[in-house]
Amino acid sequence: MTFLRFLHVLAILWFVAGVALTVLPVWQAWFDERVERKAMRLTDAQRHEATWLLPSLIATVFTGYAWAAAADYNVITTGWLVGLQVLTGVNVFIFVPLMGVGLRRVRMLALQADKQGEVTDALRDALADNVPLVFGTLIALTIPLMVWLPVFKPF
Repeated sequence: MTFLRFLHVLAILWFVAGVALTVLPVWQAWFDERVERKAMRLTDAQRHEATWLLPSLIATVFTGYAWAAAADYNVITTGWLVGLQVLTGVNVFIFVPLMGVGLRRVRMLALQADKQGEVTDALRDALADNVPLVFGTLIALTIPLMVWLPVFKPF
């Protein structure tokens, strides 16, 4: 069980690194005025989402369930664990996909604009869209709640 706990903590740290690598460029892009730099930062965020955030989220979920099974936690009747599963489910099925759609849209339009040699109106519209910013921030805000639940086990 100690080994599974260690793997789960490593997966959580990997997940937090993935969130940081994805959300920080989104925040930086929001404050940047230059369209080309904005597009570059959001493209970097999309790349980090695919290479860091998604695999770490999958690893965190699997190692968490393995640790819960080894520790004999009932995933249905343990209140704090149900709350943690709900937060994780909201992240997995709502926040991460919606942020990813916004980032992939910007990446695709940035590649099209680069091929045309100029910044297009569609790219400007995509860069003005705050979907990656909102959902990336929501992901970052759920992390303290996800840490608080298993540490303090309020219910």
